[in-house]
Amino acid sequence: MSREQSYLRMLNSAANMQWNIAVMLEAKAAEAEKMRNWFVNHVDGQSMGEEQSQLGQSLQIHDQVIEMIDGMTKLNQGMVSIIKAVVPQDDEDSGGFGEQGGFGKGISFGGKM
Repeated sequence: MSREQSYLRMLNSAANMQWNIAVMLEAKAAEAEKMRNWFVNHVDGQSMGEEQSQLGQSLQIHDQVIEMIDGMTKLNQGMVSIIKAVVPQDDEDSGGFGEQGGFGKGISFGGKM
């Protein structure tokens, strides 16, 4: 397999990962909406014996959200490293992507332009 084909496979994998992340975020948003609705309808001052108990449940939900955000951040950092491996970065370039768009050297696919 050539280098260009390997790069294309890496980018395709990164795109698939982004799609899967989007699906997971949609599912988490639906789950959070259900949790919010349940919480609003079932938790009030009379249902909790103490304020400490109510605060504890709120903090538990908050911790779950933080864990999800942390996981998504780690996935995105992995994707950034994939893209950095594919897209060349030189200090001399004005920065960017592709030969004709004025975005750096880009990736050669064997054809002459």
